[in-house]
Amino acid sequence: MKRLPLRSRLAILTAAAVAVAVAAVALSCWLITKQQLTEQLDSTLRSVKVGQNDARVLIRSCNSPSQLMLQPTPYTIQILSDTGETCTYPGKAKLAVHDSDLAVAKGTQRYTVHNTTTADSSRTDMRVVTSPLDSPPGGPPATGIAVSVAQPLSTVDDPLSTLAWVLLSVAGVGVLGAATAGLWIARAGLKPVDRLTETVEHIARTEDLSVRIPVEGEDEIARLSESFNAMTAALASSRDRQQQLIADAGHELRTPLTSLRTNIELLERSEAAGRPIPPADRKALLASVKAQMTELAALIGDLQELSRPDGDPTLQVVALHEIAEAALERARLRGPDLAIRAELAPWFVRAEPVALERAVVNLLDNAVKFSPPSGSVEVRLDHGVLTVRDHGPGIPEDELPHVFERFWRSPSARSLPGSGLGLSIVARTVQQSGGEVSLRPAGGGGTVATVRLPGAPTAPPAVAAQAGT
Repeated sequence: MKRLPLRSRLAILTAAAVAVAVAAVALSCWLITKQQLTEQLDSTLRSVKVGQNDARVLIRSCNSPSQLMLQPTPYTIQILSDTGETCTYPGKAKLAVHDSDLAVAKGTQRYTVHNTTTADSSRTDMRVVTSPLDSPPGGPPATGIAVSVAQPLSTVDDPLSTLAWVLLSVAGVGVLGAATAGLWIARAGLKPVDRLTETVEHIARTEDLSVRIPVEGEDEIARLSESFNAMTAALASSRDRQQQLIADAGHELRTPLTSLRTNIELLERSEAAGRPIPPADRKALLASVKAQMTELAALIGDLQELSRPDGDPTLQVVALHEIAEAALERARLRGPDLAIRAELAPWFVRAEPVALERAVVNLLDNAVKFSPPSGSVEVRLDHGVLTVRDHGPGIPEDELPHVFERFWRSPSARSLPGSGLGLSIVARTVQQSGGEVSLRPAGGGGTVATVRLPGAPTAPPAVAAQAGT
């Protein structure tokens, strides 16, 4: 069954369901008809009345059949005594006597209705009703005698046989029609699935993610088509972003690698030619190599951070003010001549600790990098709003919409160290923590970076207890 095509399985299941339904209806109809015909036959047999006078005539006919002529009857009438003696209507086969018939003759049972057979060689199936002999009005009741009235069961079985063949024929036609209709419906209903299959096979063969399936209606197939189109669009977008990331990363890696290669070749030629580079120049050259290696390491770290999947990060309750304090210590080491002032109020958030610290460090690095010598940076954390203000050249209004794009760098900042990934990492981390980040020009010059993260000024009891231990 599992090896058959889906449309064949649907047709078979449809035919099977119709067959079961038709069989149930046909069997119910046949049983009800049988019951009705049997009850009608029993009622007809019970309506035949044989009185004492009729019984005497019948008994005399049994003793002297040539002397009495009885009118023909469609029923088999048999007189039964309590001793088991019987007298049957002339021309009719005797009926086999059951114990229940004798019980009626003896007066221990009111009447009986059952199936029996004739006592001759034909053994014809009969339906018989045995009841006491009717007494005339005002006369004494008859005792010791019962009357059995019977008729062949063929009066019921023949119509039932005909009905069974009719029902069987109708059921066969119905099942065949249901199978045909099921196959047609399956073909019509599975056409959208066939189109979907063809589209999937085309995409697998050509890797063309721009193909879309036409959506018709609002049924399950339409929803499946919409979901498939959304999936291919997301895959296409992901592939485009991946290709763009690779291209941008290659471009960003090329510059420090070229500079590093040039400096190393210069050192190699100096050693090969036996002409040492002046100590001051050599020191500057080694410092440049070290700076380029540091820039490469930072760029690779940023690329690793951005290459992480966008699934749910492992969030936990962390103290944002403590993370900001640690980032401030690092910022003060990078800008020893800057005046970095901070006001940090306690605030606890749900975030990934390492990623959140990296995001705060990136914000402070930007502020330090763009601040003028002997300038100042103000950092403030109040009710979940972290602001970092520098007094640098600021960001033009037309460049603000691009600051969080990957590898985007302001034309005025392209000569400075950096990859253009820092703010992208900040935006991603803040969004994963349920917050938002923005940049705006500051009054009097400079830029204000604002991070809003949902949280609370106090730690949850479980976290507080763990910190106390």
